[in-house]
Amino acid sequence: MTDSDRSAVDRAAGPEGSAVDGPVEPEELVLAGGFDPVTRDQWLAAADAVVRKSGRIGEDAELGAGVETLTRISPDGIRVAPLYADEDTTDLPPTGVPGSWPFTRGARTDGHVPDGWDIRQRHAGTDPAAVREAVLADLECGVTSVWLRVGEGGVAVADLARALEGVHLDLAGVALDAGTEQVAAAHAYLDLAARNGVEDAELLGSLGVDPIGLRARAGSGPDVDSVVEVARRVHGTFDKVTAITVDATVIREAGGSDAQELGWSLAAGVAYLRALDAAGIAVADAARLLEFRYAATPEQFPTIAALRAGRRLWARVLEASGVTDVPQTQHATVPEALFTRRDPWVNMLRGTVAGFAAGVGGADAVTVPPFDAALGVAEPFSRRIARNTQNLLVEEAHLARVIDPGGGSWYVEHLTDDLARPAWEFFVEIEAAGGAVAALDSGLVAERVGEVRARREADVAKRRTPLTGVSEFPDLNEKPVERTPLPPAVERGGLPLYRPAEAYEAHRDRSDALLGETGSRPTAFLATLGPLAVYTARAGFTRNLLAAGGVDTVDAGPTDSTADVVDAYVKDGTPVVVLCSSDTVYDERAAETAAALREAGAARILLAGKPKDEVPGVDGHLFAGCDALAVLDDVYTHLEGSK
Repeated sequence: MTDSDRSAVDRAAGPEGSAVDGPVEPEELVLAGGFDPVTRDQWLAAADAVVRKSGRIGEDAELGAGVETLTRISPDGIRVAPLYADEDTTDLPPTGVPGSWPFTRGARTDGHVPDGWDIRQRHAGTDPAAVREAVLADLECGVTSVWLRVGEGGVAVADLARALEGVHLDLAGVALDAGTEQVAAAHAYLDLAARNGVEDAELLGSLGVDPIGLRARAGSGPDVDSVVEVARRVHGTFDKVTAITVDATVIREAGGSDAQELGWSLAAGVAYLRALDAAGIAVADAARLLEFRYAATPEQFPTIAALRAGRRLWARVLEASGVTDVPQTQHATVPEALFTRRDPWVNMLRGTVAGFAAGVGGADAVTVPPFDAALGVAEPFSRRIARNTQNLLVEEAHLARVIDPGGGSWYVEHLTDDLARPAWEFFVEIEAAGGAVAALDSGLVAERVGEVRARREADVAKRRTPLTGVSEFPDLNEKPVERTPLPPAVERGGLPLYRPAEAYEAHRDRSDALLGETGSRPTAFLATLGPLAVYTARAGFTRNLLAAGGVDTVDAGPTDSTADVVDAYVKDGTPVVVLCSSDTVYDERAAETAAALREAGAARILLAGKPKDEVPGVDGHLFAGCDALAVLDDVYTHLEGSK
């Protein structure tokens, strides 16, 4: 506590320490006043010292070299440093205050305080009675709105009333996801509310009309002007209903970047504004009819920054149209494509981190899918976990007790600005190509998104982007979680659906099929050279990598000679062998052992690690950063070719 802080406390205490009418706040609160100030160079030196111990920089490296090794480049080409300070934000544009333009810090003055954001649970299923039961159970246990699939793969439009029987539409809104039947479903929902006696001005909901999003997924769809009919019906009558959804998650589902998702949302939003303006609806009124849907991912800081940047960017679009008092309405959802089918329990962790980021980022509504969403129809247990994830974030973690919890973070503020700039550039590029629809039809969007997806695929293949339970720490003996499959809401004919785990899971399915046919999984032999302490690290690495593709392993155990290894190998006879040991032992025995194993019948000999010198007789290497999927393809080719 500084002297100024102490004097303020003394003044508050009154004579002889007695209490006065109320606390007197100090003129300036200095929280770190009792500590010596720390300079940036001191932080850099401390970080360099830690990195130097790992051997990644030398003793004579320049100040900051260690920090530089920890710097990464995001899919948008943004340089993300491990250290940010106040001086890093001095040149950033002002963020304003919560509830005011440019709405970077939130659409409402009080943020989510005190009740939290709209907890929106997704429901899919074709049986209206079963859907109704699940919807009512969720609403009774903390969910505040429903996201309902209607039409193909969901409840028929004609059965909408049955599915929503008992739902008070003026208390819990419904967001519609109706695919090719968007307009029909929107009118059916409004008609249902009228029949139930809900006042127009009190009806809640998001009608989900989004022909551009449909076109992006399906490859075709109605004209943008198809939104006008529903918008006219809602405009000026249904104050709490949004008619149009700008669904930008299609970009993330296709493997796109955060900035591309933001830029695409601006282009699609502008296309809708133009259509409504041409129909005679003022821009300010048109903007109130839009809800933007963004992806929330387990990459928590990019998610927080993207939601903040989305509000800022849309505010700039509206400002150029003469509107400065309409904030962007946001619905953040965790794309089911990011969930894994293998070890789906880990999806609970992915959903929790993504839901946390969405809440901190200021989304108005948040959807965390059930952990089994990638497998099919969710069961009551998984729906309970999904809704309780958000209930706990609000009620127990108290995320709604703070207005803009990400505000003031030097990293978040910097990343928000870093994302906004390439997002605006992508928006400008789309506009220059003729707008969202033209850029989509010409293949521009697919090309740009495809470039990022290719980098994501490479990172997943090389396990730079780890998928826990799939590419890392897989369990070959896990009990499969089975669910009733759901048909897709829209048949993909536009941007592809990219599931990062899919390639590994395909290998696992391949392994399960062989287990069912033959009673055993594909197996590789680990030629372990030397004592346990020498080979165990690389043997463990190899087991983990091969298990990610469903390949089991047997090993020779501790060995003293090449003969020991060959004797153990002959008992198994698998055509694929991986040498596992230290570089020192490789120098002594690897070439001799490889030659002996080849003579004993090994068709493919790999080596765990990346020694400086090539080992004669070795066909390839397994090491951190290698293309694990290519290795697995190669292993399967030789295992199946031997049969």
